[in-house]
Amino acid sequence: MYQEIKNAFETLKSGGLILYPTDTVWGIGCDATNTEAVEKIFKLKQRHDSKALICLVADDRMLKKYVKEVPEAAFDIMDIEDNPITIIYDEPQHLAENLIAKNNTIAIRIPDNEFCFQLLRKFNGAIVSTSANISGQPTPKSFKEIHEDILKGVDYVVNLPDEKIGAKPSSIIKLSNDGKVQIIRK
Repeated sequence: MYQEIKNAFETLKSGGLILYPTDTVWGIGCDATNTEAVEKIFKLKQRHDSKALICLVADDRMLKKYVKEVPEAAFDIMDIEDNPITIIYDEPQHLAENLIAKNNTIAIRIPDNEFCFQLLRKFNGAIVSTSANISGQPTPKSFKEIHEDILKGVDYVVNLPDEKIGAKPSSIIKLSNDGKVQIIRK
């Protein structure tokens, strides 16, 4: 796994795209602070940039780096939720402009996956995570279902096909600074 982390890290640092296993599904990733890399993902997925992307962080410390004010409720939700949960936060900071939604929010998840955790720690920054499919197509449930255009369109494919992943996207909730909670995807 060390060599895969090293290769993915080098690809991210150079502005490239990786295809990697997450705690939910196979994802396309890049440096979440690199505007050009984020643009490459939108082009590869044939996705309009008004449709926001998710990013991953390693832990609470890293989360606080990218969200101006993390509501206390976020930590409670993450502590009690057993399934992968992505939270949409108000007032993101230090991220690529084209990663931030038009309403000034960002979707972030702390993954429960050893490869992701180690890669995020080594990278020491947020990594984009979007499902490995062309926009509008079904989310692949396994590596073998990933479309050839995606495989050819990334700069590095992490070689961990047996990595345990959930094969199901995370739940998404919007947690506003004013205390409102909205379920976006169960």
